[in-house]
Amino acid sequence: MVVEMTELMDSPVLSVVIIGRNEGPRLERCLRSVREMENPGGPVEVIYVDSSSTDGSPDMAARLGAIVVSVQPRRPTAALGRNAGWRRASAPFILFLDGDTILDPRFVVESLREFQPDTAVVFGHRREIRPEASVYNRVLDLDWLSPAGVADYCGGDALMRRSVLEMTGGYDENLIAGEEPELCRRMRAGGWKILHADRPMTGHDLAMTNWSQYWRRARRTGYAYAEVSERFRGSAMPFWEEEARHNRSRALFWIGLFAAAAIASLALRNPWPLAVALAFLGVLAVRTSKKIAWKSPDPVTRLLYGLHSHIQQLPIFLGQLEYRRDRRKGRTRGLIEYKEVAR
Repeated sequence: MVVEMTELMDSPVLSVVIIGRNEGPRLERCLRSVREMENPGGPVEVIYVDSSSTDGSPDMAARLGAIVVSVQPRRPTAALGRNAGWRRASAPFILFLDGDTILDPRFVVESLREFQPDTAVVFGHRREIRPEASVYNRVLDLDWLSPAGVADYCGGDALMRRSVLEMTGGYDENLIAGEEPELCRRMRAGGWKILHADRPMTGHDLAMTNWSQYWRRARRTGYAYAEVSERFRGSAMPFWEEEARHNRSRALFWIGLFAAAAIASLALRNPWPLAVALAFLGVLAVRTSKKIAWKSPDPVTRLLYGLHSHIQQLPIFLGQLEYRRDRRKGRTRGLIEYKEVAR
């Protein structure tokens, strides 16, 4: 093992902040991958922030040498956990990980070299560990892929300068999703750069096996689109407005198309109008699969992804509507969770 987590270090060069809630074996796997990473050039401290787990995760993390921070807020969010972690940390660089990930052993040592004076964040490629486990894992694995280079934002796994976190105040704890893009938008407004490095970073365990999980995850995305875009509406640097507007128009198109097709089929007592609508969906899915050929050599996976890219518009739109409803009623939404407790 390259990294020792069991000793308290006076001046660590890196703090690893892992957040989790009922991750069980996934968290143990994550912690062990951190221990096995290549030495980044000095001591490493590992901090696990637990959000009201009921599966014994805090005790297990402590046994593996992590500093355990427990947060039990009335409204837990990933942002709150990450803030609690980096504020407890003492190194100049913070590596954020989700508890359901596995760290690539060379990511940190290679990515620390990428930091220029204006670089705030470096992140790499996240991929699914078991894409073959379900059609959802298989399709959503491609969602993690994006071109390398200067980016608008990162995801939950990322290597950041602690000084920039201090300047910006860290993550917005009021957001139930989209907290990383929102933070990166504030960083970019301050002149900082977000860099997507072309190297493996983490393996991820989506653990998605059913339609209801898929639906809830997409609803959460829609909620984030609406909330974050509303926050920066009318500013000099609007954010996610185009994505939110695009989703609304596509979702309304599909709702209108299939409603009209269903009415026509009933009126004519003929399934052909619905069949034509489904065929049109298939044509658009094929077109999308061709556009994302760079993401996968497998045509079946690309076609499934093409279908996903259109079908997900409805639950994303519903998530946007939920945010608007909550805002009108002055209601605060809790987490929209899609994962089952790990066994």
